[in-house]
Amino acid sequence: MPELPDVVVYIDCLAPRITGATLERVRLASPFVLRSVDPPLAELEGKRVVGLRRIGKRIVVGLESELFLVLHLMIAGRLRWRESGRAPGRVPPKNVLATLEFSSGSLLLTEASSRKRASLNAVRGEAALAGFDPGGLEVLASGVERFRVALLAENHTLKRALTDPTILSGIGNAYSDEILHRAGLSPLKQTSKLSDAEIERLHAATQATLTGWIDRLRREAGDGFPENVTAFRPEMAVHGRYRKPCPVCGAPVQRIVHAENESNYCAPCQTGGRLLMDRALSRLLQKDWPRTLEELEERTQRRASEGGVRAAPPRRGKPATSG
Repeated sequence: MPELPDVVVYIDCLAPRITGATLERVRLASPFVLRSVDPPLAELEGKRVVGLRRIGKRIVVGLESELFLVLHLMIAGRLRWRESGRAPGRVPPKNVLATLEFSSGSLLLTEASSRKRASLNAVRGEAALAGFDPGGLEVLASGVERFRVALLAENHTLKRALTDPTILSGIGNAYSDEILHRAGLSPLKQTSKLSDAEIERLHAATQATLTGWIDRLRREAGDGFPENVTAFRPEMAVHGRYRKPCPVCGAPVQRIVHAENESNYCAPCQTGGRLLMDRALSRLLQKDWPRTLEELEERTQRRASEGGVRAAPPRRGKPATSG
């Protein structure tokens, strides 16, 4: 899912292309992508773009007469830009959900998934637009004290707190893993158990990770348009790097998986060397679960010497609530 850094760079690249341009037409290739009925799209057509903004992970295109288009890319949604007069290129027609035709070019909303979750909303007025804001704190614009208040309002695991849009704005699965690795904190540690020093460290890691990736993605895009937005990048420390070496200590990256999301972490750097357990599998395996990387390696070597299946932490299960 495109997260805060990706959305910021999308807006950076869109702003000089469409600000001041006229929205000439909205073409819907899928009837399910439009999630609103009032105002009708015809009312937005012919209006000039007056600005862009971000609400969480949403991209807002502001038009004259206080009208807005709100795009939410969800997990597999992406944007493609085509200059005026240019053919659609290599984007398969079946992946295009909607095309926003401006006087300066066309913006294609695509989704490479059979589960169509990306959405487009037409909105009238600032009051209605405010309803799209989940209310999470904008970390890049907030000091450590406001960050502390947001984190401690309710007790959650750090992974949940970082990715909950009602707590913090714009952070998802990928960058939360990177933030927690940088801060040296377990994804399952409870917010109520954080010390003042840990909160300060987490705040600093959150700001440094997000600004660092915004800068990196801006450099990659240059004068072009982001065409390879992905949650899995080789430069990341732990996210999507299961079993690969941690760039800090060299230990293999571990993971716990819940539904469609997984938490990637380094045991020596974040949990004191302890392997995190899923709640369901910990009940099933009990004492047979390897508690440390050393136990895991011993079991792997023993099974290999016996001709058995290589041991590895299971992929499925509901994360435990203790850190």
